[in-house]
Amino acid sequence: MFLRTLSPRVAGCCALLFLTAPVWAQTAPAAATPVVVASQAQPALPAQLQDFSAYVDSVRKQFDVPGIAVAIVKDGQVVLEQGYGLRELGKPEAVDARTRFAIASNTKAFTAAALQMLAEEGKLNMDDRVIDHLPWFQMSDPYVTREMRIRDLLAHRSGLGLGAGDLLYWPPTSYSTKDVVQRLRNVPLATSFRSAYAYDNILFAVATLVIEQVSGQSYADFISQRIFKPVGMDESLIDMSQLKPGMDVAMGHAKFNFTELKPVPPMAWSNNSGAGGIYASVHDMAKWMNVQLAGGKLPDGKPLFSEGSQKQMWSMLTPMKISEPPVPELKATRPNFAGYGEGWFLSDYQGQRLVWHTGGWPGMVSRVTLVPELKLGVVVLTNQESGAAFNAVTYRVLDAYLGKDKTDWVGAYAAAVKKSEGNADDSWKKHEAARDRNGKPSLPLSGYAGTFRDPWYGDIVVSQQGGKLRMAFSKTAQLVGTMTPWQHDTFIVRWDDRALNADAFVSYALDADGKVREVRMQPVSPLTDFSFDFQDLRLAPVKQDKP
Repeated sequence: MFLRTLSPRVAGCCALLFLTAPVWAQTAPAAATPVVVASQAQPALPAQLQDFSAYVDSVRKQFDVPGIAVAIVKDGQVVLEQGYGLRELGKPEAVDARTRFAIASNTKAFTAAALQMLAEEGKLNMDDRVIDHLPWFQMSDPYVTREMRIRDLLAHRSGLGLGAGDLLYWPPTSYSTKDVVQRLRNVPLATSFRSAYAYDNILFAVATLVIEQVSGQSYADFISQRIFKPVGMDESLIDMSQLKPGMDVAMGHAKFNFTELKPVPPMAWSNNSGAGGIYASVHDMAKWMNVQLAGGKLPDGKPLFSEGSQKQMWSMLTPMKISEPPVPELKATRPNFAGYGEGWFLSDYQGQRLVWHTGGWPGMVSRVTLVPELKLGVVVLTNQESGAAFNAVTYRVLDAYLGKDKTDWVGAYAAAVKKSEGNADDSWKKHEAARDRNGKPSLPLSGYAGTFRDPWYGDIVVSQQGGKLRMAFSKTAQLVGTMTPWQHDTFIVRWDDRALNADAFVSYALDADGKVREVRMQPVSPLTDFSFDFQDLRLAPVKQDKP
């Protein structure tokens, strides 16, 4: 059975505090010896965390994570920064505090800070219209185009659906950032403007271009020079394209066909860096957390951004619905309030306000959590797609500093994972039960071949090769696969890259003359990563000019 997991970014980027990302219970390599950064001037670990190394090791083993890095800051000091396990399966290099991971959507907080810094300089106002700075910007609705403000780009309340437009850059495409943003005018809205929360990445591409337009610098240069340098994040990189041989870098790992754990190559998101491009270590992220917890002040007391700007970033703009946890063991994680600010999620736990975010990337997921009133921060970076792992570590740390009794978070998240696996299997069984095994294709295979065009993505080519149908997304090198008949005029495309875990139904609609009128797609599994937004495609055949 291949439907065995939750999407890492449904759990990670959608920030459902009480759900889990994909996890698997198998044996992982032994943890490295922990290093606690403590002295007379620095706070020591609470008694609950004296066995923290063994605990993280149990998390890795339960959820099959090769390597985890953790940093804890308290009252402006680094209490712990440590790596556990391996950078890559089958290789001896251990994860340490300086190992770089893709932090994915934890990049969004940097983008929000950059815009607030530019606002403080008078180069923009957060309530400026986007078209004041990018006159060519368009949404699919003229009203939304006119009323979209800079602040709206950061708040997931645009009316776009979950992950709308992500196929323009996920998996990597040949589109430029401006290409991506220009194609936004054809991405359909799912709700009315500012009426509901729905996580998106594409508007952070717009924010990236606003930063470049207003600052006169590339996004990479602005973040590197204006944020990384003063904060002291000397090892952080804007994108995987800056990785060099010999660097201390974690390799991501994914379950190929939802079963076999293997390394996956780094992914570049150069056409939407502001949404999720950064690579950083827990050593550097500890510095970032301390600046955040200090109200924007750098170690020398100078402001990176003002407390007023931070209040804006940490103020709720978009309320979020609160659901019940999937299993009783996670009841304590249910917040009393939940929402999104500017690049940050906002909720509560055990009476304390949390400011946090997660990130999901092929083979890597992460979480940054701040408890402002306690001056406490914890970052967990992993090189496997297990949100259960980063949550189990995070809550252990939070409980220790809140003086709570130990909770079996490993067991709690394992129970949630078991339930999610059962739900996924049930979904597949329903497809199987509804399938008409006698329903053969209406047309010869050649009748389903051709070039099909979606208004926002572009062209997808279906060709007949060696008696089989092959599908290829014209701008996405990884989206190439073989189509096999499912029932009637519906096929399943199984991608050659089995790390994607994104096989999809491909359904053809025919006109009265038996010609293809439209093609629609949807993921086979409801748990496929939400960025494979196949369901938003409206593919129509491209008429070929007659010779």
